[in-house]
Amino acid sequence: MLSCKALTELVTDHLERELSIGPRMSVSLHLSSCPDCRAYFGQMKWLVKLLRQMPAEPAPPKVSDKLLLFFRRWHQASKMAARHRTRTLQLLPADRV
Repeated sequence: MLSCKALTELVTDHLERELSIGPRMSVSLHLSSCPDCRAYFGQMKWLVKLLRQMPAEPAPPKVSDKLLLFFRRWHQASKMAARHRTRTLQLLPADRV
């Protein structure tokens, strides 16, 4: 059965009808047996409904530029971190520690 954490990762896709039948059924089954997730799901459903009612306004150019810069830096840092994780452990000789 789907865990509560896994459900929270699928809620938005479920509300926007982007899940295939298998995950959709898993979400429904979990919601039928978990009152805490039902409450969370209800809150998210309400929030999505409210957000859809808000008028879409384009971000000011300065904000867009800052966001793009932030995401580019974040993406570069993520790539470097991934390379770092795949490196093998190198042991130093005792006299260099």
